[in-house]
Amino acid sequence: MSDKQTDRQQAENLCTACADCCAHHKHTPRSEASNRQLQNRLNRMAGQLNGIKKMLDDNRYCGDILTQIAAVESALQSFGYLILQEHMETCVVEEIKSGNLQIVEEAVDLIKKLK
Repeated sequence: MSDKQTDRQQAENLCTACADCCAHHKHTPRSEASNRQLQNRLNRMAGQLNGIKKMLDDNRYCGDILTQIAAVESALQSFGYLILQEHMETCVVEEIKSGNLQIVEEAVDLIKKLK
């Protein structure tokens, strides 16, 4: 196994372990309407990804596939910004009110990840 594969496997193991023991949950649940909107967006993106898979299976023109990839990337970026907005309006505000100012650093790190 190459060093890259070993590093990737170790990272995957850490992510799985962390998800099992350190998962965070929102204190304020999402509204039913908001959750439904987010689920609909995810379903649409999953459909777009399946469409790209079919395009590959059908040996479609590379430019057409790239156009669809750009559409999925844009949709995912918009989805991320919606989640970030909700995070800032709920989780971050709640943590600041409770005196946890470290949440600001976390929020900045999350914003950097979405760039």
